[in-house]
Amino acid sequence: MEQEHVHAGKEIQRRTGKTFYLATRFLPKRVRDPTHVLYGFFRIADEVVDDAGDTPPDEQADRLETLREQALGNEPTDDPVLQAFCSVRERYAIADHEVNEFIDAMKTDIDTDRYETYDDLEEYMRGSAAAVGVMMTAIMEADDPDAALPHAIKLGEAFQMTNFLRDVREDVVERDRIYLPLETLKDHGVTEDQVRNFEMSERFATAMAEELSRTESLYRQGVAGIRYLPEDCQLPVLLASVLYAEHHALIRHSGYDVLTNEPSLSTARKLWCVAKTRWHWHWNRDPEAVFRRVSAVPSAERRQAGPGPGDRVPTR
Repeated sequence: MEQEHVHAGKEIQRRTGKTFYLATRFLPKRVRDPTHVLYGFFRIADEVVDDAGDTPPDEQADRLETLREQALGNEPTDDPVLQAFCSVRERYAIADHEVNEFIDAMKTDIDTDRYETYDDLEEYMRGSAAAVGVMMTAIMEADDPDAALPHAIKLGEAFQMTNFLRDVREDVVERDRIYLPLETLKDHGVTEDQVRNFEMSERFATAMAEELSRTESLYRQGVAGIRYLPEDCQLPVLLASVLYAEHHALIRHSGYDVLTNEPSLSTARKLWCVAKTRWHWHWNRDPEAVFRRVSAVPSAERRQAGPGPGDRVPTR
């Protein structure tokens, strides 16, 4: 890879993925550069749909098909990020079907803005978040990829679910999308119109609490696999997990109100998460133990016991 090509991906990540970018800075250079490239590719494809504006759906689909062929090396490209991605794909033997899964998921966003069940949403995430986890595992070159991959997939899904839960308001305003499973909303007596009109209620809070709990189970499964990664990659992945999960503390503190609020981590809070994670990692190299100690994800036992000191009980 040319360094200028890596830099193009790095700039995309620095500008649009600040939380992940912070964790990426702790990766060894052999993994950090390909990570910038992967993120740049993911973002370019994502923006075809998310920033489509008035672009007709068929043109969005055509653009994604062109990206697919360029990413697979079947068509030439002048885009530095795509050129670098081809190099990464070949260097780390990333399977074509992972690229296809990802592009297919992006195409789903063109005409799908609701998911009836969590199973439906999970199928979508297999092409988006899970494909990202698979590719990241490839560039880290784990000694036992078969052991690491199932956990990487769960962690990728956890990150994406946190984004969905955090960005409920933004997704409605900018794209008229609702990623919360409609089945969950209905079970708690919440309608689509109430979400679209940003009507915060105790019923919506309980629906959010259910999905937050589901997502935290994904984190526990994902973090359990960090031990299968190379030693110099374990802390950065743990940091990313702690940083993403910290949004859950903000969501709970707001009484699960993501309809009138848009949770966002301050720089100071991110740096505090990094500092305490690194300090505990210095004394204990067990990823699961450190995650339990420093993250906003409560242990399964404490969640079963009821709300903890960081939880605010909704009153509306």
